[in-house]
Amino acid sequence: MNEQEAYEKARKRVEAKIGFYIHLGIYVGVNILLVVINLLTSREFLWFEFPLIGWGIGVLFHGLGVFVFWRESAIKERMIRKEMEKEAQKRS
Repeated sequence: MNEQEAYEKARKRVEAKIGFYIHLGIYVGVNILLVVINLLTSREFLWFEFPLIGWGIGVLFHGLGVFVFWRESAIKERMIRKEMEKEAQKRS
């Protein structure tokens, strides 16, 4: 792996991590707002739990994808190389 390929892989990892942190920040901010709205308007029925749990599952899987299961798959690499070969053939 040359330096350019290493840089590209590192750049993709950083972008994935930043994307997760943005997702997490929006999740926290919006859900705080939903809790406040729910508690100010209707304390009898606590509906904020539904988006909190549903969206929380999405954030969990996003985090797992970024921090636990992150690997460039061999099939993805083959597909990229195949597309690059197609583009090279078009230019020839």
